[in-house]
Amino acid sequence: MATKCSIPAIDLQDFPNQLSKLISACEEWGCFRLFNHHEVLPLTLMSEMKAVVRSLFDLPAEIKRQNTDVITGSGYMGPKVNNPVYEALGFHDMSSLHDVDSFCSQLDASPDQRDTIMRYCGAVHELFIGLGVKIAEGLGVKSENIGFKNWPSRCRMNKYHFTPETVGSPGVRTHTDSGFLTIIQDDDVVGGLEVMNNSGEFIAVDPSPGTLFVNLGDMATVWSNGRFCNVKHRVQCKEAKIRFSIASFLSGPREVVEPPPELVDDEHPRVYVATTYEEYRKLRFSMKLQAGETLALLCPSSSDK
Repeated sequence: MATKCSIPAIDLQDFPNQLSKLISACEEWGCFRLFNHHEVLPLTLMSEMKAVVRSLFDLPAEIKRQNTDVITGSGYMGPKVNNPVYEALGFHDMSSLHDVDSFCSQLDASPDQRDTIMRYCGAVHELFIGLGVKIAEGLGVKSENIGFKNWPSRCRMNKYHFTPETVGSPGVRTHTDSGFLTIIQDDDVVGGLEVMNNSGEFIAVDPSPGTLFVNLGDMATVWSNGRFCNVKHRVQCKEAKIRFSIASFLSGPREVVEPPPELVDDEHPRVYVATTYEEYRKLRFSMKLQAGETLALLCPSSSDK
């Protein structure tokens, strides 16, 4: 059972005052609740996007299946025998007009739906860049070594068909995200998201309308030279209701992922060998290690064996 506790909350309109709090959240929790982000991602756009997502999931199954993968797990995922409550739609890169347009065409999106999706993707990508820059600055990384702008960001739209029979069961099992940063527009009413604290306890992340939930993944741990927490999290069925969420993932650079030079010195030697996001993601899939365990394979001592 999850413990009741508040995760850190970051006010986007209170920088640089929030900088030390942001870095502490990344190091100690690997996640935070973001509020006052509405100059970039307005409440109206969040509401419009949630309505579009609901309508897309209402499409016939044969149309949803046209949402094909670009990379493994980027397209439509229907309910399965081992997880009958979960359904998802998605596309590979929110920053790519081609990818967004292809997704809309696959699902026969209307002009209004297409416009909402385009505007939402642009706003979330801007948030990714802004947060990434703040995180890097908080660690003392020089501006010339900050390159988040060209990193791809994947979109995943989630629907959970919770029923009385599934209460108490997982909607998504415990895992870490493989990328750098995740922004989640959670369900405004139906809870279920839980994160693990550094004591190994699960903390319930209750709905908080008008805010965003942000968490760090495995690439953030590699990039920060081991300073940042790649938070373990899961979704549990708490009540027999339909639950929606929109998850956006800033994956990592298209080239090698490694710490900026400011984060490596004699006192802080390199923790992980250099990799690419795609290589790391393939390794996670091949090893079937979904809760951050794959990072151990990037340790120099492991690679020398």
